Amino acid sequence: MKKSILYLLLAAAGAVLLIAGVIWLRFGVENVAAYLCIGVGAGIFGQGLGQYLQYTALKNAPETRRRLEIETTDERNLALSCRAKAKAYDAMVYIFSALMLVFALMRVDLAAILLLVAAYLAVCGIGVYYRLRYEKEM
Repeated sequence: MKKSILYLLLAAAGAVLLIAGVIWLRFGVENVAAYLCIGVGAGIFGQGLGQYLQYTALKNAPETRRRLEIETTDERNLALSCRAKAKAYDAMVYIFSALMLVFALMRVDLAAILLLVAAYLAVCGIGVYYRLRYEKEM
């Protein structure tokens, strides 16, 4: 199957999910599934449409496609991206910690705090996992 058709099908599936969620809300069915359909549908629609537009724009421009491929696979750009992600991760650890403390002091619902704690621990666990994995490789 051609990539352009695949991207259009992806965009169409996202649009269907988005419209289904909006219709559910219009008929008064306010549950999590309606909002989930809207969010996931909008994301899939945007991704599919963006990929399709990029594919069609670069289809007849081999020089631009080659330059874009070099930019995405260049070692310097990859190193810069990894360094920026590492700094963002370091900042996120402190920001999430402060946010959890503020939520606890504000006496926010326990379920919300526990969800935030679970997300925080998952991110920290993933960080430890990859740290150990990369130490074994290098």
